[in-house]
Amino acid sequence: MNVNNVNLQAVAVKKEQYPDEGLPEVAFAGKSNVGKSSLINAMINRKALARTSGSPGKTRTINFYNVEDTLMFVDLPGYGYAKISKSEQRKWGKMIEDYLIKREFLRGIILLIDIRHEPGENDKMMYEWLKHYGHKIIVAATKSDKLKRSQVKKHLAVIINSLGLSKEDIIIPFSSEDKSGKDELWEVIENIIKG
Repeated sequence: MNVNNVNLQAVAVKKEQYPDEGLPEVAFAGKSNVGKSSLINAMINRKALARTSGSPGKTRTINFYNVEDTLMFVDLPGYGYAKISKSEQRKWGKMIEDYLIKREFLRGIILLIDIRHEPGENDKMMYEWLKHYGHKIIVAATKSDKLKRSQVKKHLAVIINSLGLSKEDIIIPFSSEDKSGKDELWEVIENIIKG
């Protein structure tokens, strides 16, 4: 997709704050500091529309980005961030769960996993939970520029085996730095929103 016009449409913590344009939505989920905001910025050709931070837990709301009046990118808060209270973690968890279960415009979920590390328990739980609810899942294996090209395949295999990805799941190595994987990810997103 040729992206020129993107804006932050809504910042929400509950359903009443979600936008009601009726555009198809693609949500981005992953643990804190996996690179969700950086990936979104890379996909929409922006440096800092989605706020990035060196410290985890920056995104504490559900942020809706209107992309070309064609679809919404939905940036979910990261999970597994230890430096917030248990009650705050539960609040974030409920907010994410409500969106993922009840949002009628949600068409697919990009699950971000750092390619350099085996998926953690939170990643596995998120994948299984999304599968249970029948969501279309695409795994973006982020930070692929941090590996030698020859290592990428081996690291992807670790993620595939660890999560138990099924044949219909898609996994794409992605780098926000050199934009590798961007075209492939856009192709998948465009197919999802066409239905």
